[in-house]
Amino acid sequence: MPGSANGSPDDVFAPERQERIARLVEEYGRARVADLASRFGVSSVTIRKDLVALETAHRLVRAHGGAIAIDRSRPELSFDIRERLQAEEKSRIGAAAAALVQDGESIVMDASTNGLRLAGELAGHPGIVVLMLGGRVRWEALSVVGQLGNGLFDRINVQKAFLGAAGFTVESGLADATDEEAQIKRSMVGAAREIIAIVDHTKWERAAFATFCSTDEIDIVLTDAGAPPAMVAALGSRNIDVRLVDGTPADAPWPADSTTARQSGR
Repeated sequence: MPGSANGSPDDVFAPERQERIARLVEEYGRARVADLASRFGVSSVTIRKDLVALETAHRLVRAHGGAIAIDRSRPELSFDIRERLQAEEKSRIGAAAAALVQDGESIVMDASTNGLRLAGELAGHPGIVVLMLGGRVRWEALSVVGQLGNGLFDRINVQKAFLGAAGFTVESGLADATDEEAQIKRSMVGAAREIIAIVDHTKWERAAFATFCSTDEIDIVLTDAGAPPAMVAALGSRNIDVRLVDGTPADAPWPADSTTARQSGR
């Protein structure tokens, strides 16, 4: 499959080549740009475009110099992989969550939103005081877990808890991949006056190992339009405020054009 100066033959055969690249990465777990370019007889630039397209389709994750496979059978993907999946949806959900924070409030965020990276970004901003829990650092989530952090929530008042999850079902509520993470999150749930779940559609109707927040403890759910309508309706029947970050009302016919989010009045 020869390439060309203007790239047009590469474009013609792109879907076939991308499918073969995806299968190679799935089979071997990873692949280098240089090796793929040599194998398919195209430029490195063309291969990088292929990898962008495949990552957008959630077939693989780009890495330095190549790509790695997404092992969806693993209970927990590493942080650097998870932050690139559903990135657009997560960005909109994050912005919606930030809009709920009022000046002067004390808030708590779990490892899906806080952890070491967020502490580093917030530290030093005028008017923001950052408290970190003590414990063991988990590289998978770049979070701190363990018994050392439990006592903090007995000494502070928290207005809002923003909690992500590895899985979210009506029966089990919000759940995480490990009991260590779930333990810290249970403390957050117990300390906060308002529980705000921030979960993109890929976490809905998915069971995870350890529940940390029952469904009826949740006040607000921030998600995207891919959330399953039946489960959204089930949450609405429990007076849980479900907000779709693209502005679609959660109780409208699917999809809807209105820009008003449903308010449960809870």
